[in-house]
Amino acid sequence: MNLLLEWLVAPFVEFSFMRRALVACLALGLGCGPVGVLLMLRRMSLMGDALSHAVLPGAAIGFLIAGFSLTAMSLGGFVAGLTVALLAGLVTRFTEQREDASFAAFYLISLALGVLIVSTRGSSVDLLHVLFGTILAVDDASLFLVASIASVSLLTLALIYRPLIVECFDSGFLQSVQARGTVYHLMFLILVVLNLVAGFQALGTLMAVGLMMLPAAAARFWAQEVWSMAAVAATIAVLSGYIGLLLSYHHDLPSGPAIILTAGMAYLLSIVLGAQDGLLVRFLPRPHLQA
Repeated sequence: MNLLLEWLVAPFVEFSFMRRALVACLALGLGCGPVGVLLMLRRMSLMGDALSHAVLPGAAIGFLIAGFSLTAMSLGGFVAGLTVALLAGLVTRFTEQREDASFAAFYLISLALGVLIVSTRGSSVDLLHVLFGTILAVDDASLFLVASIASVSLLTLALIYRPLIVECFDSGFLQSVQARGTVYHLMFLILVVLNLVAGFQALGTLMAVGLMMLPAAAARFWAQEVWSMAAVAATIAVLSGYIGLLLSYHHDLPSGPAIILTAGMAYLLSIVLGAQDGLLVRFLPRPHLQA
């Protein structure tokens, strides 16, 4: 028992960088979980992935200007991600192209541009840092940023929760009652970009969306109501961060991939064991009630 307790707790007691990484996972889970659920319900999961890559050129430009400056890279990533979201929305509005196609086009352009900028002006180590992140190197400033974004996200979602839910299931209704559905949609996209900026500080641009979408997809198999799905997604995200950090510490694994793979394992287990339409519930014979 003592050995198990030591395995579970000792790394966070002994090392401050592990404690900071754990707090960062807690903040990311609380912020990204609900946002991921709403992305999934709005059928925008792949757009979240596109936006996670869209922050790369802005972060790369911030890196070239100020090095590994938290402020410069975060501001650049936010501006780049929001620019891609707005451009994709404009293309969809004024042409016949669907929104997912325009997001895919701009995401590919952004990813290639970001990799080109870092590759030509930086080193391979710099490129790996931007693409994959280093959650074990999260400092106090990064931690404050991640926690602030999580707090702003939860507060904003609480304020616009009802119109967002209405738009998820019937986007035309808000327009019919003269509500500003476009404004709520834009506010939600800003929250998505903010959380991806927070995630890229710890997990890099390639995996920032993982902690947003995998727990949300897993939560679908455990809950029905939107609020309960958001709570389950946040819980799975936080636990994935905790278990992933433990695995990376005890088995000398890269922390970011360990966290995302843990979330992926939670998703696979949820497919099989989930109480809401999981494979076991769906296909195992159920006992018939006796009259």
